[in-house]
Amino acid sequence: MPCLGAATQNNPVLRAFYQRLIAKGKEPKVALIACMRKLIVILNTMIARGEKWDPSRYALR
Repeated sequence: MPCLGAATQNNPVLRAFYQRLIAKGKEPKVALIACMRKLIVILNTMIARGEKWDPSRYALR
């Protein structure tokens, strides 16, 4: 559920990723699951490296 708010409203990184997937024709639920997976990978990497959230680091290029 945290990813739902992050992907659709609050987090600019995940919102851009979600909108890009929707624009490519993905179903909303599929795009949301992709955002959840992306968030889990980012958080696992942050924990392993002992980093704090930096939105510019994970922005889409």
